[in-house]
This record gives sequence, structure tokens and C-alpha cells, in this order.
Amino acid sequence: MTQSKVEQDIKYLKLLAKSFPTIAEASSEIINLSAILNLPKGTEHFLADIHGENTAFQHVLKNASGNIKRKVNELYGNTLREAEKKELCTLIYYPEDKLQLIKTKEKDIKDWYKITLHRLVAVCRDVSSKYTRSKVRKSLPPEFSYIIEELLHERTDDSNKAAYVDTIIDTIISTGRADNFIIVICQVIQKLAIDQLHILGDIYDRGPGAHIILDTLDKYGKWDIQWGNHDISWMGAAAGNKALICNVIRLSLRYYNLATLEEGYGINLVPLATFAMETYGQDPCIEFQPRLNGGAIKQDKKTTQLTALMHKAITILQFKEEAQIFDRNPQWHMENCEMLKCIDYEKGTIKIDNHEYQLSSCNFPTIDPKNPYKLTKSEEILMAKLVRSFKKSEKLQRHIQLLLQHGCMYAIYNSNLLFHASCPLNKDGSLREVEVYPGKKYKGKELMHQIGMLIRTAFQDERDEINKRYAIDYFLYLWCGKDSPLFDKSKMATFERYFIKDKSTWKEEKGSYYTLRENPNIVDSILDAFQVQGENRHIINGHVPVHAANGENPIKAEGKLMVIDGGFSQAYHQETGIAGYTLVYHSRGFQLVQHEPFTSAEEAIIKGTDIKSTTQIVEMSSHRMLVGDTDKGYAIKEQIKDLSELLFAYRHGYLKER
Repeated sequence: MTQSKVEQDIKYLKLLAKSFPTIAEASSEIINLSAILNLPKGTEHFLADIHGENTAFQHVLKNASGNIKRKVNELYGNTLREAEKKELCTLIYYPEDKLQLIKTKEKDIKDWYKITLHRLVAVCRDVSSKYTRSKVRKSLPPEFSYIIEELLHERTDDSNKAAYVDTIIDTIISTGRADNFIIVICQVIQKLAIDQLHILGDIYDRGPGAHIILDTLDKYGKWDIQWGNHDISWMGAAAGNKALICNVIRLSLRYYNLATLEEGYGINLVPLATFAMETYGQDPCIEFQPRLNGGAIKQDKKTTQLTALMHKAITILQFKEEAQIFDRNPQWHMENCEMLKCIDYEKGTIKIDNHEYQLSSCNFPTIDPKNPYKLTKSEEILMAKLVRSFKKSEKLQRHIQLLLQHGCMYAIYNSNLLFHASCPLNKDGSLREVEVYPGKKYKGKELMHQIGMLIRTAFQDERDEINKRYAIDYFLYLWCGKDSPLFDKSKMATFERYFIKDKSTWKEEKGSYYTLRENPNIVDSILDAFQVQGENRHIINGHVPVHAANGENPIKAEGKLMVIDGGFSQAYHQETGIAGYTLVYHSRGFQLVQHEPFTSAEEAIIKGTDIKSTTQIVEMSSHRMLVGDTDKGYAIKEQIKDLSELLFAYRHGYLKER
């Protein structure tokens, strides 16, 4: 430490002195921070592409992708039977429901309480051991904070304290507080099992409970999200992008998943239903029949047909609204997506790349062939009602703010680069420049940053209307633009899939990132461009389901890249052969967990069933990683340097103690 350094930093040191006004307090904080550096690294939990599957999501959160089961096995490996360990785990996951079931069967409930409370305290002690007492204390509910803290730090194998601990347990039972205490300590175990939750995008679409997932996250501790293309679609809809309002409704109808729209956000679809029946009432809409998950979703014929009519109505409206946005932004070069102007309405054919294809249906009562993208008066009225419904949905707007508060396009945590889908590349593997603002191109890290800033512009009232309008438009490019980091394909063949039977027209060629990401040198170059430090660096992605049933490996580029979208959504289970991946990064290394489909919470409670998972060790550290080895450790070391400088200032008279 030098005098010139202290003199240079004196303004900052005066501010720091307000928090640590004496040598004793500054010294105590240095001691505390130095000790924290030597605690084990907290466990990070990575999920991607949840797609509204709230039941499976909540179960994976509760069991921490098997982390809690691992802790129970470590504690009670050969001392408890498998059935007892299973029951203990299920109690931790679903304490309220499991308690009710146990109380109907258990003959000596007081004895069960006593045994179970001791076991739960032991599990809680184990999951809390890598945290400071202060951090554990903050996670405890006030009602039982003192009691839990006492039990966590006193052991029955200490003969001087055994009677003390037993008395606390006995008193919890005798005062009738055992149920409440069990519920609370199970919730604390769930909370402490994971230090940080990372979601690599796509909370929305396909499954029924995206709104429930966001309600859950709203009450969760530390979490972050890297926005996915489906999240961006909903964010754009909430901002007022008309094409994406149509898009989220279209996808909801396609998978007959209206719970999030109607029950979650109160979006009124009656005007759409009325318009669809009036306009397409005589149309069989065969190509718009909803996907009912192989019969798992039950629906009568009348409802199915109405869903198909609404599906077609909103799809045609989407094509019109998309074209208007593309015409406003010619620099995007999205002309190949404007399909309605390529149709010969008399012949019922369409010309694509000089090839003519027969349409499976040519019933377009709302389209004027001379001006195919002009909305009819009825469509204008319908669109205005839908925009109002999305903009006025208080819960939707609150959830979008939650995504903005916790989210971004990319993140770097502990030498891991996280983003949902792609980092656009040229064919030679170099970073591809992408136009974000008219005439302004960016690549790599700066591209992701600028897109993130533009997204936030759409929700800022103080921005001028021109910039805000463009930001709202840009959500559509992010959804389907050729060089969008959230899409990165040659085109989105939505029209072709609905109206052309020739599947050769459905092809969407993936960008260079997807073909080059198996190359470790390419992955290293991306990590360098994002300034990711560390010996063991990784890119972690979601977005593209890994076809495990076909032998595809989620670990790529010699272990430098991991793809953890294994198909959480039921719609993908047959395609991928599994029900998703989650990644756990604890103090000993990475573990990739491959899940089979989850049955139900009810079955888990009654039978003690868990998600059947296969754990693959991806990478183990030669030594147990400590807080000092992490980003948090780096920040703590900087704090220690600052506090050491403050001590120097106190001891050499630059500052006086208060």
C-alpha cells in the first residue's frame, strides 16, 4: 500500500468508512471475508427450454435435479432402507401433502415426528454447511429462525448438548408445532440445496403453465435468465408488437394450450372466436387442427373445430401483420417471408424460388389478391381488441418486468458463457456482423449487449416514439430473422408447413454456429471474444433439442460446449426420447442429469416416485472448488483489498475513526 494510492482513492475511502467507521470493524470484515473464501463453492443449477411444463419444473426445483437425493444418500447410505430414504426425500419435496398422507397411516405419530425431525435437521445441516451463518440465517423464516439455528449448530453426539437438542425436539412436538416446523425446514432444505438458478431461455409456449413458472420464480431466491426466442415472442406481444400477439395466440391454439393466455393473463379470445366462426365457419381447416399430444389432451369435436377456425384466422392475420413490419424495415431483407403476395389465387398455387407448388387450401376470404396484406375492417377491430387485452393484462406486464429484471441476452458465470441459442458466425467461423439499428452492425459480445439494450427500449416510456417503435418491431426480427441470435436459420417456414404438402419447402437451414459448434477451436474463439476467463471454460446452450434416442451427445467440442435442451416439453418426448436435461455445477464439478418423463406430483407423494434420472459426470475438479475460485471470490478479494486500504488510511492518519 502506498500513500499516493490512498490519496488517489480518498473520496471512495471516505464513503467506505461510513460502513466501517473503526479499525476494529474493518478488521472484522476482512477476517469474515477471508473465511468465506475458504467455504465450498455454492451449487449452481442450469435449466433450459421449460416450455410451460410447470409440474415437472417445480419438481426439478424441489429435488434440485437429484442434489437432495444425493445428500440423503451420503448421509444415510447404509443406515436407512431405500424405502425410508425415498420417503424422506418425498417429504422434503412435498411436505404439506406427504404429512397428511403419513398421518393417516402412522400409528405412533409422536415417535415418527421425533425420528423425522432429527433426520431433517441432519439434512438441513449438511446443505447449509457451505454457507456462512449469516447467509443461512437470512434464509430462515422468522417464526422458527432461532430454533433452527440452534439445532443446526448443536449436535447430539456432544454429550453436553444431547439433552438440550432432545428437549427442543420434544417441545416442538408437545406444543403441536411439529407439522409447521417440518414444512418450514423442508422448504429451507430446498432453498439451500441450490445457490444460484440459471434458466437458459424459453419459459413460454407448448405447456400449460408458463405463468405458474413465473409466479414460482417471483418467490424464488437467486435466479437469472438468458432470454429465449419464445420468451422474446411474449415480450414483444406484451410491448404491443401485433405480429407477435398473433404468434403467441397461434402457438397456443396449435398446441391447444390456452391456460396461460386465458387463465394466467386474462386475454379475451371471445372476439377471435366470433370472428373465426363468421369468417371461416364453412372451412374444414384441416391443416389447422390442434395438436392434442397424441390423444393425451381430451377435446370434443365441436371445440376442436372451433380451435381450428381460430387457429386459421389468427395465422392469416399474423402473416399480414408480419409483412407490414417487414415493409417498414427493408434493411432486414425478409422479403422471402412475405408469402401471400406469391400466391396465384385463381390457380391455388404459389411460386417459391421459380418453382410452383399446389396449395393444400386456397380459402382466403379476408385477402384481397391486389393488396394481400391489407387488413379488413373486421380484422382491424379484432386486432385493436387483442392489443388492448395484452397491454392491459397486469399480470403479463408484471411477468415481463420480471424477465427484464432478471434477464439478458447472455451472461458469464464462473467461466461459463450462457446464451439460449446461437452466436452468429460466418462460414469460416469468424463472428458475423448483424445489423441491429439501421446502418449499425455489431458482432459477438457487443451484438448481444446492443440487442439487450434495444429490447429494454421497448418498455421505457422516456424514449422517443421513433426509437420505441423500432424496438417493438425488432422483436419480430429476433423471433424469425435470418441472423438473429435467437433463430439463426435461413427462414421460418411457417406458411409452407401449413399450406404446402411438399416437405422440401419446409427446410430451414441452420446457421454456421450450429454446424461449427462441435469444433473446440471455434468454441474457444467465441469464449475469447466474450472475454471468458479460466482454465475450464464452457458455453452452455439450450434451444435445439438433443435427440438422445438417436445417440446424440449433449456434450460437444471435447467438453467445451453443453446443450441442455433435452425436450422438457411433452410435445418433444417422442422426438428426443427423454424429458430434458438439467446441469448441476457443485464444488466437485459438473454433473449432467438426463430426465425421463415426470408422471405427476400426486404419484410422487403417494408412491414416492421421483423423476427417473441418469447422471453423467461431465467434468470433475482435481480439488474441491472454494468460493475463492469463483466470480464471487474475485469480488470478495477486491473488497478485502479496499478494506486493507481503509485500514492503512486509518493507521496513517488520512482518516479518523468515528
